[in-house]
Amino acid sequence: MAMLWKFMRVAKYSKTALSPKVKVRGIPTHSRHSSSKSVPSDFAASAPCSNTVELLGKSYPQDDYSNVTEKILSKVGKNLHNRKHHPLWLIKEQVKEHFYKHYLGRRGTPLFSVYDGLSPVVTVQQNFDSLLIPQNHASRRKEDNYYLNRDHMLRAHTSAHQWDLIHSGLDAFLAVGDVYRRDTIDNTHYPVFHQMEGVRLFSCHELFSSIKDGEGLQLFEQGHRTAHKQECHTMEAVRLVEFNLKQVLTKLMTHIFGDGLQVRWVDCYFPFTHPSFEMEINFQGEWMEVLGCGVMEQQLVNSAGAQDKIGWAFGLGLERLAMILYDIPDIRLFWSEDERFLKQFIGPHIWQKIKFQPLSRYPPLINDISFWLPSETYSQNDFYDLVRTIGGDLIEKVVLLDEFTHPKTKKVSHCYRIIYRHPERTLTQDEVHRIHQAIEESAVRELGVEGRF
Repeated sequence: MAMLWKFMRVAKYSKTALSPKVKVRGIPTHSRHSSSKSVPSDFAASAPCSNTVELLGKSYPQDDYSNVTEKILSKVGKNLHNRKHHPLWLIKEQVKEHFYKHYLGRRGTPLFSVYDGLSPVVTVQQNFDSLLIPQNHASRRKEDNYYLNRDHMLRAHTSAHQWDLIHSGLDAFLAVGDVYRRDTIDNTHYPVFHQMEGVRLFSCHELFSSIKDGEGLQLFEQGHRTAHKQECHTMEAVRLVEFNLKQVLTKLMTHIFGDGLQVRWVDCYFPFTHPSFEMEINFQGEWMEVLGCGVMEQQLVNSAGAQDKIGWAFGLGLERLAMILYDIPDIRLFWSEDERFLKQFIGPHIWQKIKFQPLSRYPPLINDISFWLPSETYSQNDFYDLVRTIGGDLIEKVVLLDEFTHPKTKKVSHCYRIIYRHPERTLTQDEVHRIHQAIEESAVRELGVEGRF
């Protein structure tokens, strides 16, 4: 299930596309990411001429939907969630151990199977159609996602594997992996992050066996859809599935964050779960959203071949949990190769208490940029993605400072503030000037804006 992504939000995202020249090969899972300390003045410099993208051993022809950038493709295959002692690996292992220990099958073996090596390249059918997301839904837009072409994309959520895993005969599983979304730029948002998906299906016997006089209860009926249930589900079945789901997740969060944790549930909307909820926890006096969940749409379950079962799904973000648990202030740090960061998470066991110690607070360098928008087709996240492509992890935050409409020409101007700060070293004015100049030049060239700089 998609985690912490409001499907009903109409977002505007970048159109900055991978140059037709680019030929990028997949990166093996054992490769190590290294922070770039030099930024070319032209980010789409000389690359081999090709109309295809080579990724993870496969070739994908580019078309009018191709919009994945070189910067994003360089992240594919890093698999931080499988890198031992990395904070994302620690969170994954903690959740996995909890499920292995507390949920056992008939023979005493773990009920939930774990899949943490599934390819991040999926079909549009897997990412949207299999989850019953309508064709005209805002979440499908190029501005929201990274497309290789019209048929293939980098998964926007681990929910893209739900249908396939259920269709293979699984009733209980966790799927973990990197996901890709075009988004704003600040200390809690990054175009690549990591999710864990959880799914559990119940037969009639499994759901009602522990209920007194439960022999006469049924999973399905020919009823009506309400705010509390789907038309095909009995209220008794929905209430039990919902209770089980909230109980499982409350136990998980308590296990991670400790006893006395306050939890509250907020109704929300996801296309492929109904009813659906978001969990918020009170951590150090602040309410924070940590996961989304709900009763699975029966049409999805039926189409995957499990017609006689009902189930729930949840999705949680590993970065969100790690930032809260370890007090990590900036999401860019998860991609750090600095040993001062990585060594802090090496310990004798995965449950060791760790509080991140800042490497240093390097000073920010701030530059503003203003330009006239080309037309109504301009998307704010077009600019964000362009900035991210050029500046990479040197960009801490981008803020829209001012929006001005000329009283006579009706042309619209945007003024953005770009905050440059590297999490591991001090930036120089000269370095930032070159990056900022490259952003200005590329905004004119790629987005068609009229510079006011």
